Amino acid sequence: MYEISIKEARKIILLSQKIPPIKKKGTTLTTTLEVIQHLGYVQIDTISVIQRAHHHTLWNRNPSYKTTHINDLMASKQIFEYWSHAAAYLPMEEYRYSLPRKKAFANGIEKHWHTCDTQLMKFVLNRIAKEGPLMAKDFDGKGKKTGEWQTKPTKKALVNLFMQGELMISHRNNFQKVYDLTERVLPKNINTSEPNTKEHTRFLILKYLKTNGIGKASEMIYLLKNMKSDLLNVLEEMMLSNELLSIKVKKELYYALPSSLALLEKPLKRSSLKILSPFDNLLIQRKRTKELFNFDYLLECYVPAAKRKFGYFVLPILWNGNLIARMDCKVDRNLAVLHIYNLILEPSLKKTNSFIHALSKELMSFLIFNECKQIQLHKTNPIHIKEQLDSEIKKSL
Repeated sequence: MYEISIKEARKIILLSQKIPPIKKKGTTLTTTLEVIQHLGYVQIDTISVIQRAHHHTLWNRNPSYKTTHINDLMASKQIFEYWSHAAAYLPMEEYRYSLPRKKAFANGIEKHWHTCDTQLMKFVLNRIAKEGPLMAKDFDGKGKKTGEWQTKPTKKALVNLFMQGELMISHRNNFQKVYDLTERVLPKNINTSEPNTKEHTRFLILKYLKTNGIGKASEMIYLLKNMKSDLLNVLEEMMLSNELLSIKVKKELYYALPSSLALLEKPLKRSSLKILSPFDNLLIQRKRTKELFNFDYLLECYVPAAKRKFGYFVLPILWNGNLIARMDCKVDRNLAVLHIYNLILEPSLKKTNSFIHALSKELMSFLIFNECKQIQLHKTNPIHIKEQLDSEIKKSL
């Protein structure tokens, strides 16, 4: 068993996550595809306080990223939408590994979120088969809305058909999903054979460790059901065949690929600062983020306003290999202003001058990414850094 320091663990994780990014050859679109293929998924979120989460996550790994890339990659059938731990864009080359979940929904092993109205589902499927791609709004709006999200019956039918694999999302129109028959969306040469349990489990293990550097068994099947026993069996086999290593970090046991230790010999651009999305792959598992980065993070937009500690949409900030601050911000698109309502430094941050310089520099890129022209800084904690950061921002604008 190997034992590494927390600093070394963070280095392996960040290099595995491709953040900060390393310059690559090829077109910017090719780089975006390579990022999605490496990460395995990029979470989609509807919140648009700043640029949406999927754009934000990709931009942090491809500084030349354009928001049109997703549509381009969907149109060329190189990525597709489905459920990872949440709604996500996934590489089309890994389509077959979405089939076990789809089959589980179709067979009733995995419970649909909405009650299956088989007659209505058949009606919806037939209309799409005859008429081509359709959105939820293209169906008759009659019928009582039900459930927490007040969803129409035909929309529920679309979601059920999508989750069990009979429909796919061909593209989005103004962020509205456009559904079509799966056979019309899939590339003709795509592998549609369903992996067996062992093959699927191996894929999950290898993908997680390539993307995250080190990981616990529970992290590899995050929010996946009924997989623990199979996972532990395959992990044991892979350890016996020396495909995996066991690594101890702060007395906690992690698994890693042998190649991951070689990352300790590579440089990490620690001076590069990144403002992260709340849904970034690096920190989506909050317990892991707490254990490995000592960063206790909660997205408070789902918390009642009176109970929020830091703000509505707080973005973690990565600098010097650590999650070292958080920033509550919002874009005013009418005035092209990026509002920073609150910037909070972690108590462990000591080199505040260097941090402020790095932050002001990254804020200029973040401003352009969010199509803004001005920054308005409202509040900082500690208070005394506000004047310095304001001054740095004004110099850069």
